[in-house]
Amino acid sequence: MRQYLVFDIGGTNLKYALLDSAGNIIEKDKKPTVKSGLNDFLKEMYEIADQYKGKFKGIAISCPGKIDVDNKIIHFGGSLPFLDGANIQELFGEKYGVPVGVENDGKAAALAEMWLGALKDVVSGEMLTLGSEVGGGIVVGGQLIHGAHFQAGELSFMRYDMNCADWSGFTGQKGSAVNMIKRVNEALGNSDLEDGQKAFEAINAGNAQALQIFEEYCAEVANIILSVQAVVDGERVVIAGGISAQDIVIETIRKQYQALANKFYRVKNELTMPEIVRAKFENDANIYGALYALLLDINGQSEEAK
Repeated sequence: MRQYLVFDIGGTNLKYALLDSAGNIIEKDKKPTVKSGLNDFLKEMYEIADQYKGKFKGIAISCPGKIDVDNKIIHFGGSLPFLDGANIQELFGEKYGVPVGVENDGKAAALAEMWLGALKDVVSGEMLTLGSEVGGGIVVGGQLIHGAHFQAGELSFMRYDMNCADWSGFTGQKGSAVNMIKRVNEALGNSDLEDGQKAFEAINAGNAQALQIFEEYCAEVANIILSVQAVVDGERVVIAGGISAQDIVIETIRKQYQALANKFYRVKNELTMPEIVRAKFENDANIYGALYALLLDINGQSEEAK
């Protein structure tokens, strides 16, 4: 069975793995992401690829930024701005003589769920990744939608509060799990505002302050789902991100969506509520999704890609 080298480029770590075409991980590891510039960054990636030279039949990459998947060009690069304009075909395809693919990290996570996870065999659905902002992936007709400018599913850019003059009025901040955790820890007087474990210990214990902030946050997420559902009409919404591992997250988002629907007659009676579930994949989602994107690019809807 053919093997592929996959990179998951993050702001903190560069993860990499060797997988076969069925999605079995043969080897995987990670290194701190080099941030000193493109040349140093590429040197690190080339050293890794050279270790596996002769073993892989393609290279797949997941990374931040807006990705031109047709021409395999990274735009903006998110937290790694030196990636702006990087042409993966030239940098890797021509160097190693194998097919290459590159996909946005949020969309890669959605592709992982489409291939082997909670969106498998789903005709229309959505994926929300709740982290520092809100990542997304939109599936219509069994295909991930990229859009005319490769920015479909960039849910963080939805204007949420028209009376707010800054970024805090956008979905990316309203649906930020990181911001919610900070607010909980601040209310509790915890010194480490980013300590998710302490925040959820209080939430799960029923602490009144923590629970109020958390429930308000889940209501915001439910509102985001409602807005997307009105456009996409997905049968299933998959929630990803670190907080999705907490059972109370999915349960409360469902309750808040139902409460929102009950509040408005037309929403309750005309807009069907989607199934809201947890994502199957966690830390390796982008690895699987990037590989699936490459397989689809190489093989189309072949049995190998499926």
